[in-house]
Amino acid sequence: MKSIQWIAFGAIVCGIFAIAPSSVTADMIGHGGMVRALAVSPDGSQVLTGSFDYSAKLWSFDEQKELADLNEHDGPINAVAFLPDGNRALTASDDRTIILWDLKAAKPIRILKGHTFKVMTIAVSKDGKIAATGSWDKTVRLWDIATGKQLLSVKHPTPVNAVVFADDDSSIITGAHDGKVRIWNTKSGRSKGHIQAHNMGITHLSLSPDGEGLLSSSIDTRVKLWDLKSLKQIQVFSQEQSRVLTAAISPDGKSALSANTKGELTQWNLLTGKPVRTVRAHKGMIWGVAFSPDGVFGLSASSDEVVRVWHLATGDRIGIPNEGRGEPKPWLTASHPGAVVYRKCAKCHSLRANAPRRSGPHFAKLFGRRAGAVKNYKYSDVLSKAKFVWTDESLKNLFQQGPDKFVPGTKMPVQRIEDETKLSQLISYMHELTEAPEDGSSRN
Repeated sequence: MKSIQWIAFGAIVCGIFAIAPSSVTADMIGHGGMVRALAVSPDGSQVLTGSFDYSAKLWSFDEQKELADLNEHDGPINAVAFLPDGNRALTASDDRTIILWDLKAAKPIRILKGHTFKVMTIAVSKDGKIAATGSWDKTVRLWDIATGKQLLSVKHPTPVNAVVFADDDSSIITGAHDGKVRIWNTKSGRSKGHIQAHNMGITHLSLSPDGEGLLSSSIDTRVKLWDLKSLKQIQVFSQEQSRVLTAAISPDGKSALSANTKGELTQWNLLTGKPVRTVRAHKGMIWGVAFSPDGVFGLSASSDEVVRVWHLATGDRIGIPNEGRGEPKPWLTASHPGAVVYRKCAKCHSLRANAPRRSGPHFAKLFGRRAGAVKNYKYSDVLSKAKFVWTDESLKNLFQQGPDKFVPGTKMPVQRIEDETKLSQLISYMHELTEAPEDGSSRN
């Protein structure tokens, strides 16, 4: 019966894959197939995605811009993972291989071979020395990342969809088609116990920051939180009869994100078991979710070929790159040296007070305006309660310290301008733009 369920589920996936790409504009666009895998770098500056178009892509988080196309697999990519140094990453594919990448060079370092069927999941140990991979060949394998040597192969009763390290890397935990969570010794490969966690296949596992809790998601429409010491269930979160494809625990361990086949992204309070909010994030099913390292933002990856960024405190979508449709764009032709730097600001902010709502508040009459004062704009709590005024000095502090330090919890993605000359030029040009008439014209 369970095999039939998974065959049916595969048919659903193939049907979605055949749908034409969505025309909706969003943060990270560039894949030519559903985006199956998603990871954020340890420092939060980059995003790695894997797609059914056989490629992985590296993106900058603050600009939502593609940095590199990693295209060496011969099949769809199912999982991606950064190494702790942030300069290397692993990708796993239907082609039965795992590739270790040098992200700066955008080139493979080595290819790990040994699985005999599609590789569905990757986990990396805390020290970055060992990778664990799970496959539909009914094995979990451990690899020495430095040499590419296979260290261990653990036979599994059913195909494996999820794997995480636990107990300071002395254990690996797997989630499989039979709905069981199993715990294994990383040295011997021997079983340390199991839980019948779900009635149907497990789609994803996420470990809590303190290592004591485990979050499991399943196509049985449930997300569950487990105490790893007692192997007892703590909470159950229901997605209202929609299959859950992925879930992740926040960096502070207090909340979680889950996503389903309806394209809904839900944030949960792990203490109460109640939903914080649900956002219709995509038109197609969501395969991957992730938190930014500071827990302020959530990311979602979907069968609509798009990755989107969300400000979790408000549920707002961040960084829609339309640069103000129908608005003048003087920064594209201005001779002012600050115009080039301003182009990043133009992605999220309009110059007109009466412009359509965008991901950031408008800049009209910015200087001398109290922070959080634009009417009808949904600010983060910290900015809505702010007492300071936007001046040359406050803008300098914003970009020198970074938005996450200057106004913690802000919706503005982390970005800094350390070059004082460029920062002064930007602020000078912002004076010129924001003090100009509402038609957006400015002096060159």
